Amino acid sequence: MPVPQPAAMMLHAAAMHASAFLRTLHERGFVHQITDAAALDAAAAAGPVTAYVGFDCTAPSLHVGNLVSIMMLRWLQRTGHRPIVLMGGGTTKVGDPSGKDEGRQLLDDARIEANKASIRRIFARFLDFEGEHPAIMLDNAEWLDGLAYIPFLRDVGRHFSVNRMLTFDSVRLRLDREQPLSFLEFNYMILQAYDFLELSRREGCTLQMGGSDQWGNIVNGTDLIRRIDGRAAFGLTTPLITTADGAKMGKTAAGAVWLHEDALPTYDYWQFWRNTHDADVGRFLRLFTDVPLDEIARLEALEGAEINAAKIALADAATALCRGAEAAAAAKQATAALFEQVSVGDGVAVTVGGPNTFAVRGPVTIVDALVGLGFAASKGEARRLVRGGGARVDGVAVSDEAMTVAAPAKVSAGKKRHGVIVAA
Repeated sequence: MPVPQPAAMMLHAAAMHASAFLRTLHERGFVHQITDAAALDAAAAAGPVTAYVGFDCTAPSLHVGNLVSIMMLRWLQRTGHRPIVLMGGGTTKVGDPSGKDEGRQLLDDARIEANKASIRRIFARFLDFEGEHPAIMLDNAEWLDGLAYIPFLRDVGRHFSVNRMLTFDSVRLRLDREQPLSFLEFNYMILQAYDFLELSRREGCTLQMGGSDQWGNIVNGTDLIRRIDGRAAFGLTTPLITTADGAKMGKTAAGAVWLHEDALPTYDYWQFWRNTHDADVGRFLRLFTDVPLDEIARLEALEGAEINAAKIALADAATALCRGAEAAAAAKQATAALFEQVSVGDGVAVTVGGPNTFAVRGPVTIVDALVGLGFAASKGEARRLVRGGGARVDGVAVSDEAMTVAAPAKVSAGKKRHGVIVAA
């Protein structure tokens, strides 16, 4: 698991760059790998750079895991450069094998179009499509859908070595586990590289950004541009974002944390950030908000119960970015009203921002409740907590792992951790 860089190390790395763009990304913890950091820094310092991130249309909404890439585009634009949002109307028909143990379910054209139309609306909250360096949105179906197979193989495919493609994680890990990798999926990295070539030619795009699992795909693109057009291109990836307990960012017991309000209510979105682990607050403030670094330093230095103020600041800022300031304020007010109404059986005072919450549709087991509230990293750990007498519901000790809990209810783990089960 990648170890988060201490703030001092990130600031030291940032000081080495001449461009505000790379300084900002380093200061806020976005940088994992860069193909040629010195050359990219020089290009970004000399004038506006055009960069893109691709988003396949596999669901009607993006999720918190996509936020790192979206925020990179936001900082790219705020430091004077030009972002491209590339909708994967074409590549979604193939399916990216990166980070997957099995092939993605293939969607029909109608579903891809519906997902694409839904996803597009999230970016208006994060990017400016009308300013000095306006963001643009393109769809790779525009050039991929019309490709002729034989000419594409002759003009593009000949530049790819199968031997090298087999060494990239997206392919190698699947083969090492003896899990099937279709020929369709094997072509994905070639299509992504071709996207970069097309954007280089059409829009003067010189930088592709993405998560660390995209490194091989991105490098293929920079190589293809150099081989065919003799032009320089760069790649930049972010580290895998995990929580302090080792879980993948954006995954909860209830499922993915969706960015669209029609996929996840704003109240639950605000609560997701409010329930951040103490050790993650500063890092998430840097990655997922615009809060200035000096204010983040002050907030992450808070200790004890005061760290709740930092968590609320994180929830307010992250929710305002994604859902709007009014929606964030309403979610905060709803939280206050809820905690005033919930009975606490053992007399422990519950104040706004104090406990975690877990929204459920119907009764859940005490084991699922403990995991959903973040009091246990796994069901096994939750069961051990119950067996050890550390779990209570409304102040009453629980000894039965199969016991169900219905909203509203107060769930405790030990003497200091308290949460509320609420109705979804």
